[in-house]
Amino acid sequence: MADKGEDRRRTDSGIEIKAFYGPDDLAGWDAEARVGTPGHAPYTRGLRESLYRVRPWTMRQYAGFGTAEATNERWKLLLAAGSTGLSCAFDLPTQMGYDSDHPRADGEIGKVGVAIDSIDDMRLLLAGLPLDEVSTSMTINATASILLLLYQLVAEEQGVTGAQLNGTIQNDILKEYVARGTYVFPPRPSMRVITDIFSYCAEFIPNWNTISISGYHIREAGSSAVQEIAFTIANGIAYVQAAVDAGMNVDDFAPRLSFFWNAHNNFFEEVAKYRAARRMWSRIMTDRFGAKDEKSKLLRFHTQTGGSTLTAQQPENNIMRVTLQALAAVMGGTQSLHTNGFDEALGLPTASAATLALRTQQVIAYESGVVDATDPLGGSWFVESLTDQVEAAATAYIDKIDGMGGAVAAIEAGFMQDEIEQAAYAYTKAIDAGDKVIVGVNKFQTEQLEPPEVFPIDPALQQSQIERVKNTRATRNQAEVDAALADLEAAARGTQNVLAPMKNALKARATLGEVSDTLRAVFGVHQPR
Repeated sequence: MADKGEDRRRTDSGIEIKAFYGPDDLAGWDAEARVGTPGHAPYTRGLRESLYRVRPWTMRQYAGFGTAEATNERWKLLLAAGSTGLSCAFDLPTQMGYDSDHPRADGEIGKVGVAIDSIDDMRLLLAGLPLDEVSTSMTINATASILLLLYQLVAEEQGVTGAQLNGTIQNDILKEYVARGTYVFPPRPSMRVITDIFSYCAEFIPNWNTISISGYHIREAGSSAVQEIAFTIANGIAYVQAAVDAGMNVDDFAPRLSFFWNAHNNFFEEVAKYRAARRMWSRIMTDRFGAKDEKSKLLRFHTQTGGSTLTAQQPENNIMRVTLQALAAVMGGTQSLHTNGFDEALGLPTASAATLALRTQQVIAYESGVVDATDPLGGSWFVESLTDQVEAAATAYIDKIDGMGGAVAAIEAGFMQDEIEQAAYAYTKAIDAGDKVIVGVNKFQTEQLEPPEVFPIDPALQQSQIERVKNTRATRNQAEVDAALADLEAAARGTQNVLAPMKNALKARATLGEVSDTLRAVFGVHQPR
């Protein structure tokens, strides 16, 4: 029992934390059913018995800015520094399906990611990279099919087959309607394209992760940890159901589904979140969808440290925040991890900040000893109790979404968006009131003595990229492009998988914007409520 007058502590999701925990907190608790052993259902303790003893998680550092050549150079720097996977950010025009010379691209080219207009850019992006050896993740959603096919086309030019490719496209359009906004088409035609990707990859790129169902951006928009996994798993249920409804066998595509989580500062709640999500997905795939293949039940996930937790004030403090968040992800059993640069509240990470972020992972992996035992916090009265409470609260949200008709209907009604807005408001209000301490922001402030180094943006970039896409159009066979785009339009108006004709158009050097416009003409564009 807590001492009289003791303050009440709560996690970021509002779960009350007692002063201490003991056996009574797990009274009547079935350890085998709730936790089991690592590598076995319900996978609370991890997907493999040995987890990191065989090899550490994939250290997949996120990069992407400016031109394809600049991003290629940064990737090579990270690989030389010991990164074991690539991860690509794309600029807003690329994400929204606009070429760099479109009026809406003005001022945004290369700023928050790399600009990719055609296969010519993708060749430069991937130049000199061993695509049959390296795993590449691409944070792209509405135009995910286009970027995936460009990647495949360049790989084929290098003599690498689809069966040799490994990587992930985010391809999670539902969370764009909920939290991020880089959507193009309305939800239901977008779901069709996603199931077309599932089917295409099952046949032609079998080792590719066809979707990374993302809680990361839901959390960045202001959700709690509970909302992050609840809304993300609800979206995952919608994707699986859509594929099943399209006639696919669940065990033919589910093993290639993956998830993408955020890592924030409330260490124990974050560990509990990962453990609860793994257990929930295993049971959903078993009980709701009747999956038989154990690989279909595994919640494989990538984690990125929380960008929204980083501060422009005293940016060096972010090194400690990133370390704490990375450690929570590792203790929670992540399969791959990106650690943010400490300067990302100020701009794109400099080369030195990106290298330091990678070194943070390497110190955890090789010096801390936390990799020696799988799920080292398993069995803790506190952690197991917190895992149960996170799961119960997330399940209650999913039940409510099911009652609304599923994730798509809930998104169309604005339910998830409203819940996130309320959580974000409450969190900001707690910071403003001083109830939530952010070191260097509302407590322990100091005067900034000298301005930190900020990544430079080349003002000549925009014009050079515009000239490149214009040159692509001027030097291609236009009749071949027109015919291929017409085939794509016919497929979109019918029931054919759109990826095969899309690939033909991109091979003919159709641009990302032209392919997107062809689909826009058929599917329309999403108008938020």
